[in-house]
Amino acid sequence: MSVEVQHNHVRHNKEKSRFESGSEDSLAKLDYKLDGNRLIAYHTEVPDEMEGQGIGTALAQALFDHAREQGLRVVPRCSFVAAWLKRHPQYQELTSHL
Repeated sequence: MSVEVQHNHVRHNKEKSRFESGSEDSLAKLDYKLDGNRLIAYHTEVPDEMEGQGIGTALAQALFDHAREQGLRVVPRCSFVAAWLKRHPQYQELTSHL
């Protein structure tokens, strides 16, 4: 699955359970754990040189869009994802608690 938001290419790396953007040298990522029908989002990392370009937002949107498409719920354990969710209440229905 590829999503393009503000010219940022996001890949779903199922093998590593994360959404990512960039290259090996400079990789932004949102890590999750699949637990039944829940995606537990536990870590988002954007390298300094990639900050301020909307990449974190693109990663979070890709996670929630994937959850919607697959009929999954998201557990926002990562502080970035939780903050993003407050700014995007249209995704609130997709959340779950542990």
